Amino acid sequence: MLSRRDFGKQVAAVVAARAIIPGGLMGQVQPVVEETAPQFSVMMWALNKRGSFDENLERVAEAGYRHVELVGEFARWSEEDWHRILTRMKALKITVDATSGVKLGFADPSGGDGFLAELKAFIPTVQRLGCGQIILLSGKRVEGAGPGVQHATSIETLKRAADILGGASLTGVIEPIDRLENPSIYLDGVTEAFEIVRAVGSSKVKVLYDLYHEQRGQGNLIEKLEKNIDEVGLIHVADVPGRHEPGTGEVNYVNIYRKLEELHYRGVIAMEFYPTGDVVETLRRAREEAIQWKR
Repeated sequence: MLSRRDFGKQVAAVVAARAIIPGGLMGQVQPVVEETAPQFSVMMWALNKRGSFDENLERVAEAGYRHVELVGEFARWSEEDWHRILTRMKALKITVDATSGVKLGFADPSGGDGFLAELKAFIPTVQRLGCGQIILLSGKRVEGAGPGVQHATSIETLKRAADILGGASLTGVIEPIDRLENPSIYLDGVTEAFEIVRAVGSSKVKVLYDLYHEQRGQGNLIEKLEKNIDEVGLIHVADVPGRHEPGTGEVNYVNIYRKLEELHYRGVIAMEFYPTGDVVETLRRAREEAIQWKR
C-alpha cells in the first residue's frame, strides 16, 4: 500500500531528479508538447456532498482543471439554469468532456432498439453541452440468457450505435462496473470490454477504463493498459478502498501514471473520487501529482 506521504515523496524525488538529469524518466528526452498532453477532468457527482453544482464548478476551475464530466445533472436544469451554467463554464474556460445519460443498457438481447432510440434522442442534449463523449453502460445480466448471448448482443448493438455516434461526430465509451458496487451489472471488467470494442471495430466506440472499478473487481491494472491502450477512450481515477484521492489506498498511481506516459496516452484522465480534505487543494494536488509523469 502506498501512503499519501510516500506517494508525495516519490513525486518530489522525480521532480528533483529531472531538475539535474535531462530527459526525465529513464534518461529519455521527453519534450513538453502541451497540445498533445493528456487533459484532466473532474467527475462532478463525486463532489455533491461538498457543495452545490455551481460552487463545485468554481472549485474545479480554481484547482486548475479545464474539463468536467456529468451524470445527468442537466435533466433537472431549468432554461435559466442552462443559461447560467453554460455561461459560467465559458467564462471559466471549462468544457464537458464526457457525460452519461442513456439509461438503457447495450447488452440486453431484447432491448437493442430501445437503447439506440434513447441514444439518438440524447444526442441534442450532448451537443448542447458541447460534449464529445457519451458514457454507455451494459445494463443488467439477463437471467436465462445463454452463454455468449449478451456478449454478442453488445457487439451488434454497439456496431449500430457507432453509426449513430459517427453521424453526430461523437464517441461512445463503454464502462464496466465492479459487482461489489453493482451486483446485477452485466459488463464487470475491462477484459471483456476490450474484446467487445475490438469486435465492433469502430473508432467511435472505445473503453472507459475506470481504475477504481477494475481494481475492486479484477486487478492487474497495468498489464491491461499495456495490451489495450489503443482502445482506451477515457480513464477514471480513484483509490481503493474508499474511493478517495490517489495515495490514500492500495493502488500505486505513481506506476500507473508512469506507464500511461510510456504508452503515450493522450486522452482525458478524470478524477472521480471523494476528496478527504479541502476540495480545491485535494483536486489540485491530484492533478499536479499526475502531471509530473507527463513531462
